[in-house]
Amino acid sequence: MSITAAVFFAASMLAIVLILMGIKVVPQSENYLVERFGKYTRTLKAGLNFIVPILDSVAGKLSILERQLPEKPHDVITKDNVTIIITNTIFFKIVDPAKASYRIQDLEGAINNAVTGTVRSIIGSIEFDEVQSHRDHINKAIKVSLEETCADWGVEITRTEILDVDVDENTKKAMQQQINAERERRAVVMAAEGQKKSAELVADAEFYTAQKTADAKRILADADAYATTTIAESINNQGASAIEFEIQKRQVEAIGKLASSSNSKILLLPNDVISALSSVKSLLGK
Repeated sequence: MSITAAVFFAASMLAIVLILMGIKVVPQSENYLVERFGKYTRTLKAGLNFIVPILDSVAGKLSILERQLPEKPHDVITKDNVTIIITNTIFFKIVDPAKASYRIQDLEGAINNAVTGTVRSIIGSIEFDEVQSHRDHINKAIKVSLEETCADWGVEITRTEILDVDVDENTKKAMQQQINAERERRAVVMAAEGQKKSAELVADAEFYTAQKTADAKRILADADAYATTTIAESINNQGASAIEFEIQKRQVEAIGKLASSSNSKILLLPNDVISALSSVKSLLGK
């Protein structure tokens, strides 16, 4: 083989090697950082990419998949001075590999420190009862605060989760005493409400009975008044003679029974009775 052919072959092989060095196939889950003479120039996205061989080099390969920080407990003090332990976890992903690589050295450590400060700040502004009942609100507040901090690091906070809320033993005892006291208070209130309801029902029954009794008395009074009015009207309508006749008739019947008695010997009658007998006789046509 001649020298010319050898040089051509070597040049061809070098060109092929340089072309292969310039071809970069980036996986879907990663981004590549390209530097030229030690200075960052660009980021290679997923797919087929080309760089300038020898001048450019791939300085770093970063995963852009969502990640989860290890669960970490945080000692915090609530607004009402209750010491609690918050265990939470953070989900994040890198959206700007250049910032994540060149602006921060320990990315996960920095995020953990930011989480600790954020959790203590947010929990310290609310009371303990709100921590238990407003977890969703707290998670959103932590996420918003971390997004502002981590944006400079090219990181997007995708989700935050409070996994557990725990308290020390002294606080647990105090809380249990409070719960027991609240249960006793509710029991007393319920008993008092039951007694009140019972008294109200008894009073309603007595009132109903009194009302019905009063109604009955009123009806009887109305009936008596009606009877009296009827008699008065009868008397006013020339019924006095009939009444007088009935009285005289009963007197005559009584005298007849007395006269027929075997023990009767002499009957002494008042003048008005004799007059009554005469009147009855005249009325009867005898």
